[in-house]
Amino acid sequence: MAGCTSRCRQGVLKLIQSLQRLVSGTLTKDKTDDELEMTTVCHRPEGLEQLEAQTNFTKQELQILYRGFKNECPSGVVNEETFKHIYAQFFPHGDASMYAHYLFNAFDTTNNGSIKFKDFVTGLSILLRGTLREKLEWTFHLYDINKDGYINREEMTEIVRAIYDMMGKYTYPALKGDVPQQHVDAFFQKMDKNKDGVVTLEEFIIACQEDETMMRSMQLFENVM
Repeated sequence: MAGCTSRCRQGVLKLIQSLQRLVSGTLTKDKTDDELEMTTVCHRPEGLEQLEAQTNFTKQELQILYRGFKNECPSGVVNEETFKHIYAQFFPHGDASMYAHYLFNAFDTTNNGSIKFKDFVTGLSILLRGTLREKLEWTFHLYDINKDGYINREEMTEIVRAIYDMMGKYTYPALKGDVPQQHVDAFFQKMDKNKDGVVTLEEFIIACQEDETMMRSMQLFENVM
């Protein structure tokens, strides 16, 4: 599967910007949206009613998003290379490639190397309009790299280092090499309640709910959208 071209990358960037406007409520019914509504009949995602039931987006929002997704990426999928390219543009002073890799895998729920429209809107619905527990569950699965149902120190260290790399030297000009590990140690001290060396989903959720600072730190994707 060839994935998206440069035109697709720009299209998905526009799609993300439109999504931000949808979420903030600033996507109003202007000429552009009138045009989108007129053409959505030609770009109707399969199972629209099912997607509406499964997500927190309205039918109109799903139609608008699908039109942008399908028009700009006719293959109907976004591969990892394209996803990394898009994400890098949001963090020009750092290296976002590893964090984008982990984020891509979190969206790619079928593990087939591509993100389909359903994967895209289902994940974003949780992150942007889900309940607190739903957001924390999604974030836990992002950190659970090997998908064994636990977060170990190595997994958390990889994610935290990827975040520091993504934010870049302009954000952390004097960052020492052991700072990410110090953060991981602090997280584990609060999260690993039974001291067995791994963090379960429930331990993760309880720790984040008990510590507002930790919750802000862990809800990373929401902060960089």
